[in-house]
Amino acid sequence: MNDRASQHLRSIRLQAMVLCVGVVLMVVKFIAWRYTGSNTILSDALESIVNVVAGGITLYSLMLTAKPRDESHPYGHGKVEFLSAGAEGGLVVLAGGFIIWSAVSSLLHPIPLQELDIGMLLTGATGGINLAMGLVLRARGRRVRSIAMEAGGEHLLSDAWSTAAMLGGLLLIKVTGNFWLDPVLAIAFAIHLLLTGLRILRRSIAGIMDEADLDLAARLIAVLDDHRRPQWVDVHNFRMIKYGSVLHIDCHVTLPWYYDLEQAHSEISEIGSLMDRQGEQEVELFIHVDPCIPTSCTICSLANCPKRDAERTHHVPWRLETVLRNAKHNAANASMAGTIHGA
Repeated sequence: MNDRASQHLRSIRLQAMVLCVGVVLMVVKFIAWRYTGSNTILSDALESIVNVVAGGITLYSLMLTAKPRDESHPYGHGKVEFLSAGAEGGLVVLAGGFIIWSAVSSLLHPIPLQELDIGMLLTGATGGINLAMGLVLRARGRRVRSIAMEAGGEHLLSDAWSTAAMLGGLLLIKVTGNFWLDPVLAIAFAIHLLLTGLRILRRSIAGIMDEADLDLAARLIAVLDDHRRPQWVDVHNFRMIKYGSVLHIDCHVTLPWYYDLEQAHSEISEIGSLMDRQGEQEVELFIHVDPCIPTSCTICSLANCPKRDAERTHHVPWRLETVLRNAKHNAANASMAGTIHGA
């Protein structure tokens, strides 16, 4: 088993464990609600249903993502992670809406609370466990570039912090005897859930729509610029798409026009190896090779070029501003270029 396959397997095992623990925590929260009759605790318990359902969806998406590419899915199955995160965000929003409805009903028809001590103890224990699982899941998701795992971790962390706030509210109710605070706290908790769900949905839609991660693109372009070779005359039309944990990059690279196929292949292979070594995530690179043209000479740093038609006058730094556009650079259009002193 290769390293990437073992990484997928560890992620699946971790998510399966989180799912099983989530089922136990959901049961404990409903027990706490039955003891107390608190709408605030009920809202936390209902949100745990979302945790369990979303955890199951995430587990399925990770299992599907781990499948090898096939004829019907030449880019793999990584896109399902965005659907998984979107489903989780939608469920969180629905839970928030239901909690608000239940809390408003309790404001209109108050119900006395009982056994708050037991309820707070049980709920506090579940919050602590959710905090630990959320931190582990989020860290794992960021490490393997899994938006589904990262979204699950963010969701569990949101649940843990809201549980802490909820416990403070229940303690205030116990001290003051103001039971009307219970549904009010539940509504505040629901608003927090709505915002969390909408944020997860936003990231999911961005992934489905192939929105570029410009921060990641800038880091990868900086790696290219730091290791550029003189014969890599130009890079432009740089684009990338995420499929789960795999990053697909395509770009145009300008090489000396007189290079034979073997030389061109060697240079492109070196760029591919460079991207593989960057360590951010698995990268699949597609490069279109362009031959240099006479106007390329003004930005070319290849010394002793036997076919040079003009002296080098400008240096084009490879940055987002220069490599994203679909046009070869030269002294005339390189607005971000720096003039070579003494030229």
